[in-house]
Amino acid sequence: MAFINDDQLIKDNKQFSQWAIVLSSIVFVLIALDIVGDYRDGVPWSHLFVEVLILTLSLAGIVYFGRLYYQFAQSKINSLTQGLALANHQAQQWREANRELIAGLAVQIQKQFDTWQLTRAEAEVGMLMLKGLSHAEIANVRNASERTIRDQARAVYRKSGMTGRTELSAFFLEDLLLPYQQ
Repeated sequence: MAFINDDQLIKDNKQFSQWAIVLSSIVFVLIALDIVGDYRDGVPWSHLFVEVLILTLSLAGIVYFGRLYYQFAQSKINSLTQGLALANHQAQQWREANRELIAGLAVQIQKQFDTWQLTRAEAEVGMLMLKGLSHAEIANVRNASERTIRDQARAVYRKSGMTGRTELSAFFLEDLLLPYQQ
């Protein structure tokens, strides 16, 4: 719950900083234009000095709120980077702890692909689909056209008797998961 509040606080502060930068920039431009007009009209130096002071304050506002916005953005980037690092670390730990299971599962999947008489290319496409890659991503990995990958995916479904990617994934995952209890 605190994470959501922290995110909302950062978002609110970023929005406040953005509006403050916009407002300071508008004041800066308007005062700069006024100074130019007043200078041309021969307004006393004391008046111009006050306007230059206001101009300087608006510039300081732009710099201050710009820095604040940058800090909020960096805070969010750091938070996301830490979250990603933690997720990657946990995934690596899971893979290491279950290395034998994963290797055995890969062997069993390949045996099932052999039973379905998939070609080597179809089996590779099937494995990449099970890993969650899109047809475009598989085409990129295999240096093939997306149409070729789509045709090979259709062959996997036809030979396996499955209707699509979800059913193909479920075929291999169903028995790995505990039965649904009501």
